[in-house]
Amino acid sequence: MALDRDTVVRTALRVMDEVGIDNLTLRRIATELNVQAPALYWHFKNKQELVDEMASTVLAEALGAAEYGEDWTDLLVNYGRALRGALLSHRDGAKVFSGTYLTRTDVYKGQDRALRLLTDAGFSLAEGVAGLMTVHCYATGHAVEEQAVASDPRYTLQARAERIDAEELPLAHQAGEGLFGNADERFERGLRLIVNGMRKAKA
Repeated sequence: MALDRDTVVRTALRVMDEVGIDNLTLRRIATELNVQAPALYWHFKNKQELVDEMASTVLAEALGAAEYGEDWTDLLVNYGRALRGALLSHRDGAKVFSGTYLTRTDVYKGQDRALRLLTDAGFSLAEGVAGLMTVHCYATGHAVEEQAVASDPRYTLQARAERIDAEELPLAHQAGEGLFGNADERFERGLRLIVNGMRKAKA
């Protein structure tokens, strides 16, 4: 098997799914590839450079998976769904993605297509950037929260309900379903609020 950057990145993502980002090391990846660790340094100077490439790959795939069509609302909704789905498809995917440096230029091709559709719909470039970035940050943040609390029993609806006095704080008590209920429904609700807000701002 030829050892190139893409092979290393794909292997790193697979190993991360098994052990998590904190336990991901170049030595583990090298073992998986049946090579010595120094062989990886021909492609990546250090772990952070590899993580940046991993995050860029995830984003490029999310942008590629989004169906642009001709309607800007579909663009934003589909991009939000695709990005969240891509991050959740990998263990610690959202954690890896947050704050990393984008290394792949094909990411900008998808970004340019998205901004073209938004500006053609009547948004200024600044508004288009703000809208796309808002969806981007929302999808990323939502995925971060989902993965952070996924296996923590303190974040169940029952655990929350037991901590909040329903008579003293009725709305906070009732908010549990909206905060910790079905994750897909919560995400879709927020995504629609963003899109509807942009629609009103554009009117």
